[in-house]
Amino acid sequence: MKFSKLLIVGLALCALTLGSACSKVPAGNVGVKVYLLGGEKGVDTEELGVGRYWIGFNEELYLFPTFTQNYVWTKDKTEGSPNDESITFQTIEGLTVGADVGISYHINPKLVSVVFQKYRKGVDEITDIFLRNMVRDAFVEIASVKKVEAVYGAGKKDLITAVEDHVKKQTVPIGIEVERIYLIGSLRLPSSVITAIDQKIQATQKALQRRNEVEQTKAEADKVRAKAAGTADAILAVATAQAKANDLLTRSLSTRVLTFEAVKKWDGVMPKFMTGDNGAGIAPMVLLQGLDKTTTK
Repeated sequence: MKFSKLLIVGLALCALTLGSACSKVPAGNVGVKVYLLGGEKGVDTEELGVGRYWIGFNEELYLFPTFTQNYVWTKDKTEGSPNDESITFQTIEGLTVGADVGISYHINPKLVSVVFQKYRKGVDEITDIFLRNMVRDAFVEIASVKKVEAVYGAGKKDLITAVEDHVKKQTVPIGIEVERIYLIGSLRLPSSVITAIDQKIQATQKALQRRNEVEQTKAEADKVRAKAAGTADAILAVATAQAKANDLLTRSLSTRVLTFEAVKKWDGVMPKFMTGDNGAGIAPMVLLQGLDKTTTK
């Protein structure tokens, strides 16, 4: 009888030992111990740092990595999940848009218990379900008031920035630090819509090019006009200066000066032929009788 009791106690101890284990919290992780039975069931108030811990049969240890996690939700079965996890949303026109989206985030080590109390799931389930829903809802809400041109092409940057800000406001208070949300590849739109958008973009670019050409032509014409005006001003300045010089020269000349200049140029030979009154019009001959006596001596 005594032996039977000892056997029962031994078996019970073995069961407890088998039901318990020494678990490890590796570097870069924070553990959360959960009680599964009894009045203390729930989340342990103490977060477990790096090390080894004895986890009983009525306890469970959840690991939360505090380093950056990266996950993608795509249509491709070889990325992320074998299922189609891509995000779909609609624009203000009602056009359905498909997007492959990636996210980078980490858990705040000081708020690991808050994260678990909020979702009661591990990091994989939180990523697959709750974070994806947040990102999808952000795309749906923001794109619903935008035209398709505003979310396609260059508009993608503003769209993804708005989505990222929207998600961050929800996750930061509960301990999830979103580092980046990004698009993988191009948005998926009906081919007819893409063609129409591309044609509109090309038309806009051509119109801009024409405006630039017109502005360039105007600038070149202004340059030519400015150069011509400068040349005209220079010619006018030279002509004005010459006119002033001529005027000054004319005012400075007298009959005596002109006669003196003519005498200087005369070679002393009398002309053989003379025409006009008193020899007028003959150059460089001068009228000697027009000089006073002091000049002829």
